[in-house]
Amino acid sequence: MMYRISLLLVVFLAAAISIASEDKATTYVVHMDKAHITALDNILGDSRKWFEAVMDSITELSTEEDNIGGEEEASAPELLYSYETAITGFAARLSTKQLESLNEVEGFLSAVPDELLSLQTTYSPQFLGLQFGRGLLSRHNLENDVIIGFIDSGIWPEHPSFEDSGMTLSVPSGWKGVCEEGTRFRAQHCNKKLIGARAFYKGYEAVAGEIDEKSDFRSARDSQGHGTHTASTAAGRMVDGASIFGMATGVAAGMSTTARIAAYKACFSQGCASSDILAAIDQAIADGVDILSLSLGGSSKPYYTDLLAIASIGAVQHGVFVAAAAGNSGPYSSSVVNTAPWMMTVAASTMDRSFSTVVKLGNGKTFDGESLYPGTSTDQLPLVYGASAGTVTAKYCFNGRSLSPALVKGKIVVCERGLSSAVDKGQVVKTAGGAGMLLLNARSQGEELRAEPHVLPATSLGVSAAESIRKYTSSENPTASIAFKGTTFGKLAPSMSSFSSRGPANIEPYVIKPDVTAPGMNILAAWPPTVSPSKIKTDNRSVLFNVISGTSMSSPHVSGLAALLKASHKDWSPAAIKSALMTTAYTQNRMKAPISDIVSATPFAYGSGHVDPEKASDPGLIYDLSYDDYLFYLCSINYSPSQMQTISRGNYSCPPKTKQTTGDLNYPSFAVLFEANSRNFSALYKRTVTNVGCPRTSYVVQVQEPEGVSVIVKPKVLQFNHIGQKLNYQVRFVESGKKLSSSDTSFGSLVWESGKYTVTSPIAVTWQ
Repeated sequence: MMYRISLLLVVFLAAAISIASEDKATTYVVHMDKAHITALDNILGDSRKWFEAVMDSITELSTEEDNIGGEEEASAPELLYSYETAITGFAARLSTKQLESLNEVEGFLSAVPDELLSLQTTYSPQFLGLQFGRGLLSRHNLENDVIIGFIDSGIWPEHPSFEDSGMTLSVPSGWKGVCEEGTRFRAQHCNKKLIGARAFYKGYEAVAGEIDEKSDFRSARDSQGHGTHTASTAAGRMVDGASIFGMATGVAAGMSTTARIAAYKACFSQGCASSDILAAIDQAIADGVDILSLSLGGSSKPYYTDLLAIASIGAVQHGVFVAAAAGNSGPYSSSVVNTAPWMMTVAASTMDRSFSTVVKLGNGKTFDGESLYPGTSTDQLPLVYGASAGTVTAKYCFNGRSLSPALVKGKIVVCERGLSSAVDKGQVVKTAGGAGMLLLNARSQGEELRAEPHVLPATSLGVSAAESIRKYTSSENPTASIAFKGTTFGKLAPSMSSFSSRGPANIEPYVIKPDVTAPGMNILAAWPPTVSPSKIKTDNRSVLFNVISGTSMSSPHVSGLAALLKASHKDWSPAAIKSALMTTAYTQNRMKAPISDIVSATPFAYGSGHVDPEKASDPGLIYDLSYDDYLFYLCSINYSPSQMQTISRGNYSCPPKTKQTTGDLNYPSFAVLFEANSRNFSALYKRTVTNVGCPRTSYVVQVQEPEGVSVIVKPKVLQFNHIGQKLNYQVRFVESGKKLSSSDTSFGSLVWESGKYTVTSPIAVTWQ
């Protein structure tokens, strides 16, 4: 072990000896692998001593090197803090080269520059790079009349996120919507912020029976929480002091705090009837919404049988931007839904905020988890799992009969995810007399940690911790404790959420889906005070804000960003807004490493990448599309006259002898399909880009070729002379026969670069 520690130090110090004296020091918070630091603690006593030794050694070696080279003595690195509880690591003042040398250190995870903080939003606007008073959130841009329509479970109109104080502009003159009265909903509930509310339940009642108004409402009032949460995520007003149980404290705000909200309730306790959804979208278009936010979806089906796709193309025809959730059936391939090319399909990924816990086992091992439980930490208690807790189904904590009160009373119960929700499992454990719960991830969920408002001391744990804990439970007299650490920051992000549905599209896979990813994990937003945070009937807790996860949370982020872009560029089409968000998205985390997944993330997980709203406001080039372009695309995939009529409402017939192929759709990404046993197969794609950046500028193409494919672009340079100018280019994809891997898909990118702009399109080539 001593040899291992010495070697680690030598690698670190050797990398630091060439530090230049003019390289100014900056304070960084350095995150280290807890397992490595724990091993060092056993030798040096505690981690701070090791960090101090590193600092001292760097100083000595730097001084010696500078003396040999005759250079001015380099500034010594300065250790400020060592962290052992909330995170594992240290804060230090380091030069750029000293920082770079950390990459050679085993156990180094990441380093984040220190910064002065003020009262923050909670928290996604900041994570997305938005700053109030600047850019898209400037006062001028926030004075707008953009209207977002939410097809969801309704809204809680009295919530402070939907107040109109300070909104000086009247309701837009062209607005045709109303505030429908119904159960516990009056016209007076609408204001300059919430300008419309309707409910659609005829289809639902036809299937599920008459709505029980003891638990739901035949009005736009929200009894589920979902609609209130999504509306405030996209367009909630700024609310000071928002939190859940004292965690995630800050200023809650939607993406577009001044956008108007119109709530269309089409979802109830047992689901959402397609007929109601279609009626809601239809009415929203007629009312005059600019954006539609659809945090719902069904199964993949041809567009001509997909009512959501059909309704959405009708919205686009009227200039309405449609953002839709990619689905929560990940990480499985081809699970993505809402895949029509006229919809903005949004995946879900993480932020760098955590609600941290520490689990300590009786053997001394510790594991990091997450939880929203607001109580105190537990003592070291007996640990039970599976047969030691009850019946053969006890490991899933599925219902009251699976656990034996005699076996679990006063103990911490280990539960596997699956069969029921995490908070329901906690209630089962509590009812049986358990004192706590450890919730273990399955392999498909990886290290992803969901924070949930448990009704007893409980925490979620990643797959590596789960494997260790399962083994430990078979030892003699196993014990565990759970410590709750509250809100922490600095987790490596973004990474893909395991639940986020993956591409390629199962039906019509001629475009890459999803389109982008946005924050969807552990999102805090508004919540009805009458709905408990866990939604368990016996949970009597009341909150104004709740933390939940899903692509239902990522989609309204994009709805709100689209509203900001619409306000900034009033003449942009829905396709232009979509293009701007896609071509400016990024595919690296905050440490400039590729966005991670359970294995490795690809465009079938994140599409074009993670949204970057400020860059999207000035994208340089856009790929524009009209309603007719989408219909012509459907002709290219051989939709029959009757199918085309279904989608176009009978107003369109495919041109005879059309020569357009699927590759001619002017989409901001490239999905290429080859036959599995083809040789030297090629496909020609055509694109048109519109200049929305500098009047006179040239773009040069850069291509990262997918494995096994040659990519030929003509022309290689685009020269623009004025704003609004359109130029065409062609891309030929040729199978090269040099593919080495056994995968049936390979990925690349096509980038148009100028001095100021980088316009990126992902490439996905699939052999089928």
